[in-house]
Amino acid sequence: MVLDSTEILEPRLTSLSHGGGCGCKIAPGVLETILRTTMALPVPPELLVGAETSDDAAVYRLNDRQAVVATTDFFMPIVDDPRDFGRIAATNAISDVYAMGATPLFALAIVGMPINRISTGTIGQILDGGAEACKAAGIPIAGGHTIDSVEAIYGLVGIGLVDPSDLKRNSGARVGDRLILGKPLGVGIYSAALKKGALSPDDYDEMIATTTRLNTPGPELARLPGVHAMTDVTGFGLAGHALEMARGSGCAIRVDLASLPTLAKARKLIGEGYVTGASARNWASYGERVSLGSAQASDQALLTDPQTSGGLLVACAPDSTEAVLNCFRRHGFAEAAIVGTAIEGDGTLEIM
Repeated sequence: MVLDSTEILEPRLTSLSHGGGCGCKIAPGVLETILRTTMALPVPPELLVGAETSDDAAVYRLNDRQAVVATTDFFMPIVDDPRDFGRIAATNAISDVYAMGATPLFALAIVGMPINRISTGTIGQILDGGAEACKAAGIPIAGGHTIDSVEAIYGLVGIGLVDPSDLKRNSGARVGDRLILGKPLGVGIYSAALKKGALSPDDYDEMIATTTRLNTPGPELARLPGVHAMTDVTGFGLAGHALEMARGSGCAIRVDLASLPTLAKARKLIGEGYVTGASARNWASYGERVSLGSAQASDQALLTDPQTSGGLLVACAPDSTEAVLNCFRRHGFAEAAIVGTAIEGDGTLEIM
């Protein structure tokens, strides 16, 4: 049975999902175990980036000047407004293309909807929101696939193009590099408060503004001298994605808590108990590789908070920091900040 918008009093979108946004991700430790036990396939030399360092997208070389970047990302609703959900999910998916230093070309839609629970009108608004984000990125949605699903699911396959010489992986950081984060932390905290009816309209607007802001600095950052590595911070939190960068780069990373940009009410909401279950799963997966120093429990919650459509994390030479920050600011990322340093070590994270 397919329902139109006049036939039902629809439930809140977030009530239909067991977890919202990038908080839906399988915990990093579980994912690592799954991938380790899958059968290894032959890897052609043209595959420049595969699954080996948990990077943001696959990259396949076409010729000396062109490589295709391909990624997929989808999740259950993080908000109840269907258009906002579509915008957030599409922005998040396109971010993985930007994180490789690539320019998006087109997208394919991934749509799974409980058609006996929500109306065709609501589904249409979700798709319209995704199309709006793609229009802002300058790309078409060229096709996709739909299924009748138990939970509402939306996302994209993102396809981009990059010059192999500009490609930025998450595994190129060098000892002495500064780490710069493009967006404030706290999206998972805000979403937890929203689900319990404790997020104010102004705070909701702040969350929507950051989660629908395309990471457009990516291609320009990739071409800057001194930029060595790049990733985006999503479901595993800042700590998890910094650890992926550290492990892939053969170094350790030191994060300065005082320098972390946050959404305005993030720390207050942590103090009131609004923390996602994904935050605890993240810590259980990688906490043994993190030295918290004098950090408090609230700091741990912020570091592990799953970011939906989070910011770019850039590792660059110290003399390139101003150029990187200026690039972020030109694209409207006023909150971008130096948050840490790559140091000698072996895939660990040190919190100061």
